[in-house]
Amino acid sequence: MASKDKDQQPKKKKPIQHLIGGGIAGFVESSVCHPLDTIKTRMQLRRQTTTTKEVVKRMEGKALGSMRDASAKMEGKALGSMRDASVKETVHVKPNLDGIKSATVGGATKPFHDVGWKQRVPSAATSSAAATMSTASKAAAETTAPPVVATLGPFGTARRIVTREGPLALYKGLTAVYTGIIPKMAIRFVSFEWYRDNLNRWYNHYSGLPSSSNPPSSVTFTAGLLSGLTEAVAIVTPAEVCKIRMQGQYHSLMDPSQRQHAKYRNVVQTAGLIVKEEGIGALYKGVVPTMLRQGCNQAVNFTVYNWSKKAVVNWKKSKVEASGGDSSGVGLDHWQSLVLGGLSGGMGPLVNNPLDVVKTRMQKQVIHAGKEPKYKSLSQSCVVIAKEEGIKALWKGITPRLLRIMPGQAITFMTYEAVSTQMDKLGWFD
Repeated sequence: MASKDKDQQPKKKKPIQHLIGGGIAGFVESSVCHPLDTIKTRMQLRRQTTTTKEVVKRMEGKALGSMRDASAKMEGKALGSMRDASVKETVHVKPNLDGIKSATVGGATKPFHDVGWKQRVPSAATSSAAATMSTASKAAAETTAPPVVATLGPFGTARRIVTREGPLALYKGLTAVYTGIIPKMAIRFVSFEWYRDNLNRWYNHYSGLPSSSNPPSSVTFTAGLLSGLTEAVAIVTPAEVCKIRMQGQYHSLMDPSQRQHAKYRNVVQTAGLIVKEEGIGALYKGVVPTMLRQGCNQAVNFTVYNWSKKAVVNWKKSKVEASGGDSSGVGLDHWQSLVLGGLSGGMGPLVNNPLDVVKTRMQKQVIHAGKEPKYKSLSQSCVVIAKEEGIKALWKGITPRLLRIMPGQAITFMTYEAVSTQMDKLGWFD
């Protein structure tokens, strides 16, 4: 049993290996999956204060009310015009009174006055009254109503971005990701291994276990949590603020004039502008939900991946040993790392998506001097979003986020394992 545990103990890698492997994995992952992150961000930034059915119902009520008001108003005007016309048209036929210049009315002699043919013809007001009445309902029906804010799925959001802003708009903020992803992945893997080794050493010491014992799941979970908190403070939060500001711009990349007038153009200019306008602290907007999100993600991610990896490797070793072969060099195949990485990556977002929504809203808003921000804290932001948009709004972007993170983590772990294995074969750091 002791020899088996020893065989299961993985070969220790040097920090430089984690640095190189994590950096390359992050670069490949972000290059492939960044469009999904842009779609997720746009969906989370879209606000909807009511459901589509409620908006349509309210619009129908307003349209009917407008039609009734317009009809009543036109009827009143038409009746008034008709009354005025009837007063003017007292005399309708000119009698044959040639030579008669006056008439006696009520004992008094008054000159006879011909009203003329123009006054005997119906007035323009009278003739237009019917036409006005007939077009009243049409005018009310054609009244321009406010647009309905309908929910767009990930594919609809992607189609809208490409149609309005061009295909390259799906890669907005990629420079910010490149700036942060390589050090983020490097810090993630290096810090995870460092936390796990030290926590496992402490755990084995106080539990009376051999120092070479494999770390339990609790140690792996804690190490993943701490590595997530570390990367959130060191890299992720400032990079995400810049990325979201760039992704949140709706200018077209197909129009050179719009590109020239874009406020945020690249990560360095964006970071400098944010610091200039809002202070250095603006780069750490949403640091609390970012820390909670990253900590939760990496705790679950590393725990599930390492547990699954250990189970698959032990199963493969048992098959090799049953056939009489040497199991010392047995490890995961590339496709197995891909599958296990994708499955482990999908666990965290299912739990912590509200943290990601709040983080995105807090990092997108621009704080002006003398004005109170709408989103001030994690709990307050959750309450505001749920109250204004419904509890489901806290799960906006979950589909593109899963589509982004699951293949992203799959690519990350597969690339990391492949690069690490290749470095071991080449003996670069022996």
